[in-house]
Amino acid sequence: MAGARDGIVTLAQARAAGLSVHEVHRLCRSGRWRAVIRGGYLVDADRYDGIPRRARIRAAVASFGTRAAAVLTTAAELHGIAGPRATEVIHLSMPGPVAKPARLASPDVVVHQLTVAPGQLVRVDGIPVTSPLRTVADLVLREDRYAAVCVLDSALNRGLVTDDDLLAVPRMIRRRRGAVAARSRLAEADGRAQSPLETRTRLRCVDGRVSPDALQLEVRDDDGYLLGIGDLGWRGPRVIAEADGRGPHGTPEAVHADRRRQNRLVNAGWTVLRFTWADTLDPAYIPHTVRQAIAAARLR
Repeated sequence: MAGARDGIVTLAQARAAGLSVHEVHRLCRSGRWRAVIRGGYLVDADRYDGIPRRARIRAAVASFGTRAAAVLTTAAELHGIAGPRATEVIHLSMPGPVAKPARLASPDVVVHQLTVAPGQLVRVDGIPVTSPLRTVADLVLREDRYAAVCVLDSALNRGLVTDDDLLAVPRMIRRRRGAVAARSRLAEADGRAQSPLETRTRLRCVDGRVSPDALQLEVRDDDGYLLGIGDLGWRGPRVIAEADGRGPHGTPEAVHADRRRQNRLVNAGWTVLRFTWADTLDPAYIPHTVRQAIAAARLR
């Protein structure tokens, strides 16, 4: 049973299985079990290097009872929605009468008092969590513009929500703090972005008044052979911008493939620019570099 639940059991589950509180404490002292949170334990703890993140989340939700659910950035994490800043804090929601005392139970858990309709709750591998659409609606109210649009793009790209689904968000967030700004962020969502870095690069271009006219631009030769796909493209001046993250572009094989693809594009008359996460931290750098490339292309 524990193995199917990320190695986590609660004290209530242990007692239901016939273990006494004394026996649970003895297992913890022996190192075979490890306390993750009050009332939540990692079984066969010596099999793990530390406590896995998913186990921490499962233990937190389970230990707070059947009315608890993962929300906000923790819900996004469980759904695989990228964009929010990484944090070790676990965000849960509980009904009003029990939320306040629960806040004192663990410093690693933030307990919110959100009104969540039954239809807005789902389960991810058995963990109660707000639905992708409700999660997105909550986060666009709380995150800054860049992180919020990253969340929207990621949820769309992964197929967790659709453009039609997002039409319901203004109604869901009506009269809530941040709703006006959130509606403008919805208008900037584009599910073609395949990573937060691509989203941030696009937003820097938009803010610098040099918006791309294509995303995931396919470049083909006269015979229709695919030379490459650019993350962002400016078709007139034949400029492509690539978002170079640590993940898909970081392996030796990926670096080799990227170089060969870039050579094909350059030989076909395209300018290829490459931007990293650090580049997005400077508001002026990306649009300035793109503008220079466009100007140079028009002189050729």
